[in-house]
Amino acid sequence: MVRIYNSLTRRKEDFRPIEDGKVKMYVCGPTVYNYIHIGNARPAIAFDTVRRYLEHKGYDVNYVSNFTDVDDKLIRASMELKEEVPAIADRFIDAFFEDTGALNVKQATEHPRVMDHMDDIIEFIKVLVDKGHAYESEGDVYFKTRSFDEYGKLSHQSVDDLKVGARIESGEKKEDPLDFVLWKQAKEGEIKWGSPWGEGRPGWHIECSVMARHHLGDTIDIHAGGQDLTFPHHENEIAQSECMTDATFSNYWMHNGYINIDNEKMSKSLGNFILVHDIIREIDPNVLRFFMISVHYRNPINYNRELVEAAAAGLERIQSSYAQAKERLETSVGSGDGGIYLSVVEEKIASFERHMDDDFNTANAITVWHELATELNKYMRGSTTDKEVLEAFIEAFDVFSEVLGVKLVREEILLDEEIEALIEERDAARANRDFARADEIRDSLKAEGIVLEDTREGVRFKRG
Repeated sequence: MVRIYNSLTRRKEDFRPIEDGKVKMYVCGPTVYNYIHIGNARPAIAFDTVRRYLEHKGYDVNYVSNFTDVDDKLIRASMELKEEVPAIADRFIDAFFEDTGALNVKQATEHPRVMDHMDDIIEFIKVLVDKGHAYESEGDVYFKTRSFDEYGKLSHQSVDDLKVGARIESGEKKEDPLDFVLWKQAKEGEIKWGSPWGEGRPGWHIECSVMARHHLGDTIDIHAGGQDLTFPHHENEIAQSECMTDATFSNYWMHNGYINIDNEKMSKSLGNFILVHDIIREIDPNVLRFFMISVHYRNPINYNRELVEAAAAGLERIQSSYAQAKERLETSVGSGDGGIYLSVVEEKIASFERHMDDDFNTANAITVWHELATELNKYMRGSTTDKEVLEAFIEAFDVFSEVLGVKLVREEILLDEEIEALIEERDAARANRDFARADEIRDSLKAEGIVLEDTREGVRFKRG
């Protein structure tokens, strides 16, 4: 039985989905105004692993993760870049798939976008207004927070506690400092849509409620995201959703822990804001994933080069054991000995599943994987190996690999300095009119996903 730590109840609970054999899971996705940072990568990896394990257990997982493609940040980027909001969103959605694909994150069953659900959002807000849970104020629409008696149940705060320090900001026209915006009146030059309350755009919190309901129904099994979203985002989602549908919004709430950089909180002001797009140019994304799941998803994780290098060494030991087993398999025959090792493999598989059943404890599951590799190495030190035993080890490695999303076959990745050296060689070949060699270098780089661009400043490259 899978047990999940439910942020709502603050305890581990047996996982019992609404429908036998099926899981409805919603994970808050990024605002697509830039490349994703390493903090965005953690929930993408953590909940992809949850999905993978549930699928391993035989569940059919309907996994929905959204893109916020209209937002204050996108509007600011649009004004700075003098580019339309949809074009910016399109570009960074493509970049998201490129970066998360490198991290072996499976694409969601659905990746809804806010702009595609504007009619649903307006209708959702209309119902809240009609039921007395929201009100219009000079073109804006606000949710009436005190109309939901259970407000604060996810973050375990009372309305009275929340009232302390609550303020009505300049330009806001709400009745109560605790009320939050559902629809914003458009400002001059902003992207906008028509509505019963005038031209405008949705507030951030309403978007996920609407898209989750549209794709998964009134009540879902699991809602997940970063710990920073617990309040106010997820709290507000619960309030507006349960007031609109009169049903429980999500039965289980999962939140991953924060990520620090060299023991400091990641922020642009500290200059330690790391984009995945940049980091995977220097670090094997397979190693980055392995590092991320080496810590339980609910615990904070500290990122630094030394810890990543330690993870790389650990993964290399596992990959080396696997490669050697595959090699030895070609010359092994069924000798009938080694039965004790078959029992060892079975025990390690059972141990792996016990840890994953316990709130997806990938840290302990990886420890079991190391133990399995140690047993495999011990077995292969013998002069002969049994084909059945090696196949059992290899199959277990493959299962662990699939569940954790970590690749067992090392991929050779060209480092930036290697690419630059090849570009210099290509430039020299062109200067010497050795166009055949120049084309050969270009084509070889293209095969590695490296696209060369001739600019006035010289040849640049990007990873396609």
